[in-house]
Amino acid sequence: MPTAKVTITLKPTVLDAQGNVIRDALHSLGFSSVEQVHMGKYIEVDLAESGDARAEVEQMCQKLLANPIIEDCRIEIEA
Repeated sequence: MPTAKVTITLKPTVLDAQGNVIRDALHSLGFSSVEQVHMGKYIEVDLAESGDARAEVEQMCQKLLANPIIEDCRIEIEA
């Protein structure tokens, strides 16, 4: 059974407000070496053995899992 590992992040041109809040909180805790924090989503999808798993997961990302206007997806398929 293949497993798709999907990492969704904001596009570089989109302000990552949540990442900035985390960065500031880390600074307040004494972690002054932190320059940037980027928040995202990580999703694992177990698939039945059928067809092109990558193409199927790409469609899932386009239709539901990610907002293609502001987010990028990275997909890894493991057997």
